[in-house]
Amino acid sequence: MHKLIVIRKKNILYISIIALIFIISLALKPSAQTVFNMVVADPNRLLPIYCVDRNDNKISISFDAAWGADDTDKLLKILKDNDVKATFFLCGFWVDKYPDEVKKIIADGHDVGNHGNTHAHGAKLSLEQNEQEILKAHEKVEKLTGTKMFLFRPPYGEYNNDVIKAAQNVNYYPIQWDVDSLDWKELGAEHELNHVLNHKKLGSGSIILFHNDAKYTPQVLDKIIKGLKAKNYELVPISQLIYKNNYKINHEGRQIKN
Repeated sequence: MHKLIVIRKKNILYISIIALIFIISLALKPSAQTVFNMVVADPNRLLPIYCVDRNDNKISISFDAAWGADDTDKLLKILKDNDVKATFFLCGFWVDKYPDEVKKIIADGHDVGNHGNTHAHGAKLSLEQNEQEILKAHEKVEKLTGTKMFLFRPPYGEYNNDVIKAAQNVNYYPIQWDVDSLDWKELGAEHELNHVLNHKKLGSGSIILFHNDAKYTPQVLDKIIKGLKAKNYELVPISQLIYKNNYKINHEGRQIKN
């Protein structure tokens, strides 16, 4: 009988210890999750530049141009009226279809970046195919305007190591964004305005994503620019935001000067 009581006490103690460990694990879950993520993160994964580590309040706004062009002149006028230079990422077939718009963008002093020739899913292509997507669009813009692009934004924001290697192999800086306006979702003018100006990641060195054919962006771009300036941000093209050499990119995609 005494032996049975001892066994039961041991079982109760064992169960109590397990319960205590479980409660502690719940309390430490966020920290434990963070440590776990750090352990399993792939150190060989290549990243584009999502934002830049700066303390001078410089940020960039960018536009992906892959489909229509009806609003491009409106956007250019708003940018000119606010004395802001932006970055336009151009698809090769967009360049073919709207050569005059390409010339206007460059004439106004904006950056032009490469958005691939056909807006292909880069993760489904080989290294060589990704290189050709970049080079074909590059050749079209250079032939049309004499401009040699060096900024590349993967279509759909989709990439893997081959996409990043392809850009680097042809002397391009792969560029992503850390503030998505969500203009492509067409959630409304006020939503777009508030979403950008109050974005949790907005800060010095941010890169903001717009599209040149989004429904509400022409309505709110002026207010967004004025709102960003009111927050003491200086808007510059991406070519003036990023570091060209002697840098590293951390696990968040933040470009940091060595």
